[in-house]
Amino acid sequence: MIYVIIVLAVFILMLIVGNIRIVAQSNAYVLERLGAYSATWGVGIHVKIPFIDRIAGRVSLKEQVADFDPQPVITKDNVTMMIDTVIYMQITDPKLYTYGVINPMNAIENLTSTTLRNIIGELELDETLTSRDMINNRMRLVLDEATDPWGIKVNRVEVKNIAPPRSIQEAMEKQMRAERERRESILRAEGEKQSAILVAEGQKASAILKAEAEKAAMILQAEATKEAAIREAEGEAQAILSVQRATADGLSMIKAVSADAALIKLKSLEALQKVAEGQATKIIIPSDIQNLAGLVTSVTELAKK
Repeated sequence: MIYVIIVLAVFILMLIVGNIRIVAQSNAYVLERLGAYSATWGVGIHVKIPFIDRIAGRVSLKEQVADFDPQPVITKDNVTMMIDTVIYMQITDPKLYTYGVINPMNAIENLTSTTLRNIIGELELDETLTSRDMINNRMRLVLDEATDPWGIKVNRVEVKNIAPPRSIQEAMEKQMRAERERRESILRAEGEKQSAILVAEGQKASAILKAEAEKAAMILQAEATKEAAIREAEGEAQAILSVQRATADGLSMIKAVSADAALIKLKSLEALQKVAEGQATKIIIPSDIQNLAGLVTSVTELAKK
């Protein structure tokens, strides 16, 4: 009997231990009791009733990334292209996620495909290639609203890649090549224009500097000529002044020796003699030459005495 009790106790202990559950961080367990929803277990230790409670779902509350395969879509101008998307989502209600829809990820993939076709069908090729932000926002709003009853929050949707047909890619490459060549021609023309402007400005500046240099040289030459003329005039004035001073000094000396009229006339006669010795063909004799002759006789007599 005691063995039966021990076995029964061990069985009950194992049953209790086997029904203990530890819920880790960022996880949640959905519990059913007798087939109906009972509770949602959060982080911690929990014990379920054997044979009555059942864990219906284990849900991760972390943000999840769903990368779906490329989907064929047709644009408004009838261009077929392949587009693949990436969805960032998070489970906010484990109960709705468990009971809302069968295979939620498959449902989200199909919903993404249909939503993408609807949005791209309203756009032309060029708009599709340049409107990724608009496509992302519209898809996020539609998916977030549609998945809300499933307990899923769509945080972000990204168009990962847009692959147009090969013919369209070749046409786009040619267009891009032509655009680059056009920009290159414009840049080259602008460079040549700028170079010509710089050359013209350099020539203009050179001509201005040359004219200014010639003007400065003329001014310096004029100033030098003026200075030379001033110095020459000052020299002539100084010479005249020296002659005048010499004359004045001579007169002063004559006056100092008390020269009389007879001596002055004698000096005049000597000067007349020197003039006569010259090569002049015409000699003007002073009117008082007779007085000079008499003066000479008087001087001769004085010398004899």
